Amino acid sequence: MKLKSLLDKEIPVFLAPMAGVTDAPFRNMVSKFGATAVVSEMVSSEALVRNSVKTYRRLTGGGDIKIVQIMGSDPQRMAESAKINEDNGADIVDINMGCPVKKIVNNNSGSALLKDEKLAVKIAKTVVDSVKIPVTLKMRLGWDNESKNFRSLAKQFEESGIRMLTVHCRTRAQMYSGTANWEEISDLKDLIKIPYLVNGDIKNCNDVKEALKQSHACGVMIGRAALGKPWLLNQILQKINYGIDVPSPSLEKQYEIVMQHFRNTLDFYGTEHGMRIFRKHFCWYSSGMSGASSFREQINHLDNIESIEKAVRVFYENHF
Repeated sequence: MKLKSLLDKEIPVFLAPMAGVTDAPFRNMVSKFGATAVVSEMVSSEALVRNSVKTYRRLTGGGDIKIVQIMGSDPQRMAESAKINEDNGADIVDINMGCPVKKIVNNNSGSALLKDEKLAVKIAKTVVDSVKIPVTLKMRLGWDNESKNFRSLAKQFEESGIRMLTVHCRTRAQMYSGTANWEEISDLKDLIKIPYLVNGDIKNCNDVKEALKQSHACGVMIGRAALGKPWLLNQILQKINYGIDVPSPSLEKQYEIVMQHFRNTLDFYGTEHGMRIFRKHFCWYSSGMSGASSFREQINHLDNIESIEKAVRVFYENHF
């Protein structure tokens, strides 16, 4: 089984799904360097069932094992979406019950489902029953500090047939503020038999070690820390499993990585749309480098490939 193979050999390091970020070009870059698995952008079950071209675009690429995350509030629509993904070659379907974004929550999806345990469990079971491939689920601690129900839900999800959980160790009310409380999920080890990953505020190897120690999770899921560093997950994977220190790429190599990622994005989306999308990646790649602010401002005002490539080349050459 594909999911079992991801968890058996080593401490797993997954790339978290991030809307507008973990598209096929980015997932392919992370997979190229090495990670246990990468998860697609969150896909709307309604849009997928309606045959949205934009939605289908989010399902392509992303490594040897294809994990697609679906989002919605209607059990039957979610099941139909899962089946479509299975038919299109997905190896694992992941259910989103953790997204805190207002427009998602207002549609009673994402972390809003944590407020309705009955509906959340019904969605989980309906999706599980609709496909033959493993179904996993990502969630938060609860809606707010007064309603942390992740323990109750975790048990019910396990009984529904969910094969693995990922817990972002914040409530929805926290959004991404404050500090993720890894220790709070430590007792899941005694409550459920299925594996679970810890997520939130994990930026480096030391964070991974501490998060695993506090949470008793079997592995980690890393999101924002990988922005501008598609090599990070492999560095962590090698260090925590084998004690191997993998150095970050040289600036010369980073320049090559940025340009390859840029060209892959243009090929995937087309020139005009690809240039717009990649501006945020230029910001992330250049973060912490001298002159980054001026570089970002310059990039944001350029509107053709040649001028952008020249600006990137000059910026990096000034740091070689």
